[in-house]
Amino acid sequence: MRTLTRTTTEERRRLPLSTAGLAIRAAGDNGAERFTGYAAKFNSRTSIGNPLRWGFYEEIAEGCFTKTLDEGDSRFLIDHDTYYVVSRVSAGTLDLAQDDVGLPVDSALDPALSYVGDLKANVRNGNITGMSFGFQVVKDDWQLIDVETTDGDTVQAELRILREVKLFEVSAVTFPAYDDTETGLRAVATALVRRGDKTAIEKRAQYRPELLDLLTAIDREPGESTRGADTDTEPAAATRLSRDSVDRRMQALAARFRLAR
Repeated sequence: MRTLTRTTTEERRRLPLSTAGLAIRAAGDNGAERFTGYAAKFNSRTSIGNPLRWGFYEEIAEGCFTKTLDEGDSRFLIDHDTYYVVSRVSAGTLDLAQDDVGLPVDSALDPALSYVGDLKANVRNGNITGMSFGFQVVKDDWQLIDVETTDGDTVQAELRILREVKLFEVSAVTFPAYDDTETGLRAVATALVRRGDKTAIEKRAQYRPELLDLLTAIDREPGESTRGADTDTEPAAATRLSRDSVDRRMQALAARFRLAR
């Protein structure tokens, strides 16, 4: 029995304005303004990359944030920039809690911070158009699903279900959707490296050869299976990842294709 070593690469997922429901609202007797919105929605299927060729679909399962909210100390940032810290759980200025919809964000807005004034103006005038959260996957499942195409055919695609994550931060973002292929490629690559399934990477590399760079990050001992494991200790789940090697390869991939890290 071998153990599949997971990477600690941070991933990010985004919600557009229409879904995130951003708002600046007055609260309390003093009328102090607060930022509200959703950083994530449960059971809402999202396309990561091109799901019918080199990407996959993804859903966030209910309860995905339970443990991390109990144990973590997340921050609320602007565009994932740690310089622009708006609020923090441990400071009592950021409230994060799950409801039956997803992960609502309720943040105090300190007028003494100049960029908080910018944030309020940018939300009101539509320059800030969504939310995102940065996380590390603790537990996920992959499964095949049937998808109907626009021409009426039914094809199979992969669905990734996030069961448990470690939450680092939530952000108000300027670019909430995966419009460009580079951002989508980065998201797909990060998920595949963590998954550790050589066959899954090879399949997608038929359409995006850049993903072949990730294959050298996978160390496989003689006689080991190339099938990805659903659990960390499944028998014959033989693919073994070197964390340092993965990080180096991801950095090289990001530099080569000018992907955000």
